[in-house]
Amino acid sequence: MRSSNPVFAKNAEFNGRGTTQYADPSQWKIDLSGGDGRGASGPGLQAPSSPGRMTLDTVVEKTAITVGTVVLFAAIAWFTIGKVFDDQLGTVDQSAVNTAWMFAMGGMIVGFVLAMVNSFKKVISPALVLAYAAAEGVFVGAFSKIVSTWVGDSTIVFQAVLGTFVAAGATLAAYKFFNIRVTDKFRKVVTISLFAFAGVMLVNFLLSIFGVLDQGGLRSFGLLGLLVSLFAIGLAVLCLIMDFDFVERGVAAGLPERESWRAAFGLTVTLVWLYLEILRVLAILRGDN
Repeated sequence: MRSSNPVFAKNAEFNGRGTTQYADPSQWKIDLSGGDGRGASGPGLQAPSSPGRMTLDTVVEKTAITVGTVVLFAAIAWFTIGKVFDDQLGTVDQSAVNTAWMFAMGGMIVGFVLAMVNSFKKVISPALVLAYAAAEGVFVGAFSKIVSTWVGDSTIVFQAVLGTFVAAGATLAAYKFFNIRVTDKFRKVVTISLFAFAGVMLVNFLLSIFGVLDQGGLRSFGLLGLLVSLFAIGLAVLCLIMDFDFVERGVAAGLPERESWRAAFGLTVTLVWLYLEILRVLAILRGDN
C-alpha cells in the first residue's frame, strides 16, 4: 500500500513497511500463571495488549477536531481584523488592511512550515497537527476577509464553505458509489501533477513579488486566474480521492489509532486548499459582474 502522497509517504505503516503486530518483545512480561504471552498456555512471556486501532469513526472524529480548529481561528482572525472598508464613508481602514495582510502572510508561512514538519514526521504529533490547523485558520480568515472586501460581499465566504463541503461529499459519494480504484498509475499521475503545479505556483509567486509578473500572474483575479483555479479544484478533488483511499486502506490494515491524526491532517490540507480555490473562483466570477 505504498503511498505517493507526501503527507503519508514518510510513514512506514501507510506504506506497507510497518506491521499490524504492535507487541514489542522488549515489553513482554513474565506470566507466572501460565501462557507464553502470545496465546499459548504454560509459563512464559506475556505481551501487552495491542493499542486501539484506527477506524472510520476515529478518523471522522479527529478530522472534525482539526477542521473545527481551522474554522475557529479563521473566525478569530476575521473579527480581529475588523471592518476594512466603510460603506457609508467610502473609506478604507489602512490599519485593518495591514492587520489582514500580516495575518495572511504570517499564517501562510507558519502553516507551511508546520505542514512540512507534519508531512515528514514519522510519529505523528496531535499537538503539531492542531498547531498547523490554528495557523492555517489565521491565514484562511485573513485571506477570506481580503477577498470578500475586494468583492464587496462577505456572503461569498459562506458560499465557498458550502461549496467545499458539497464538493467533498460528492467526491466521497462518487468514490464509494462508483467503487473508484486508486491504482499505482493513478497515484503517480496525481502526485506528479501536484508537485508540478506547486512548483509553477512557487515560481509565479516569486516572480510576482519581484515585479516580473503584474497582478499576480497566474494567480490573478482574471480569466487566466480563473482557469488556473478550476484546474486546481480538479486536482484537489483527485487528491481527496487519494486521501479516501489511504484512510480506507489504513483502517483495513489495522493501523494504530494515533494514525487517525495523520489521516485528519491530510484531509484538512486538501479541504483547506479546495476551499481557497473555490473562494477564488467565486470572487473572480463575482468581480466580473
